[in-house]
Amino acid sequence: MLSNASKYAIRAVLFLAENSSSKNKFGSKQISAALDVPQHFIAKILQKLVKSGIISSGKGPGGGFYTTPENLKKNVLDILKVIEKGDIFDECFLGLPVCGDENPCPVHDIVSKFKDALLVKFGNQDIKSFSDEVKREGTLITLKNVL
Repeated sequence: MLSNASKYAIRAVLFLAENSSSKNKFGSKQISAALDVPQHFIAKILQKLVKSGIISSGKGPGGGFYTTPENLKKNVLDILKVIEKGDIFDECFLGLPVCGDENPCPVHDIVSKFKDALLVKFGNQDIKSFSDEVKREGTLITLKNVL
């Protein structure tokens, strides 16, 4: 359902929400290494996120990417709108061009409930509270140091 770009974007934003500040910035190389994702790919994603106000950046010595309290008020759905073309929650899980309640694919009933739950979670929870939940629950945004 989510593209790699969206997955990397969410993980990068959560990483920055947990670790960065206006005084503690990270370069794309550092974020790439921390999350074990391709550096050139994450750099492009981070620029899109900056342009849309999801994260912030500073240039020059001591520059890099970081989050501000204002950035942390955005939600995951805001991230997806920047990265994805169109509404991924309207797409058929099996890729059929016409799928919906009136013309369901074989997994429509199962997947539509899952999509609805994600849409609510991604739209209603800001990045700050999502990051706090990740810390509190001990969930992972990378397996780099686990495996």
